Amino acid sequence: MERFIAQIGWLILVYIIGSLPFGLLVARMAKGIDPRLSGSNNTGATNVARTCGTRYGVLTFALDMLKGLLPVLFAMGISTSPVFLSLTALAALIGHMYSVFLNRKGGKGVATTIGIFAALTPAPLFWALILCLILIWTTGYISLGSLTLAGSLPIFVIVFLDWPYLVLSLLVMLLIYGKHRENIVRLARGEEKTWRSSPAETEHA
Repeated sequence: MERFIAQIGWLILVYIIGSLPFGLLVARMAKGIDPRLSGSNNTGATNVARTCGTRYGVLTFALDMLKGLLPVLFAMGISTSPVFLSLTALAALIGHMYSVFLNRKGGKGVATTIGIFAALTPAPLFWALILCLILIWTTGYISLGSLTLAGSLPIFVIVFLDWPYLVLSLLVMLLIYGKHRENIVRLARGEEKTWRSSPAETEHA
């Protein structure tokens, strides 16, 4: 029972860590603005880059990635159970997407997902990232690259026989697709803006 309570406490702590709104903090310290009030109105790295500049977007991306990487690496020192590690990963990701500090709103989860799978399944992540970057470079759509990364992760998990994390990769895919539902609609309508678009053009992307 004590072990169970300790694990629940750990998952709550990871959720709180995942909830830390680094995008909001970076934007306010860098430019004194709230990224929730401009661009795509979220605290993710892409919107911070649009509203504050590329270097601040990169900083936000790195911090959000660490929210997934560090808790999972720490958890791996506690237990090798795929179930425990998957729950830790989900706690970090859900915290980022539905932050307790942002009224259960947050980023779209791609950076945190990269951190999670960098620790758990680096080979599947590598190839999913390659596809993601190819799509972003050839089409200009960051959202399409993000969706490709999330959608291809379960496939590469199967290819590399990382079966213990297949369920996790599927759940992560569903969470990311859910957060990108507006982007999916705009992509289908041909209304999504590319990363090459001007800030004014991407105001609602």
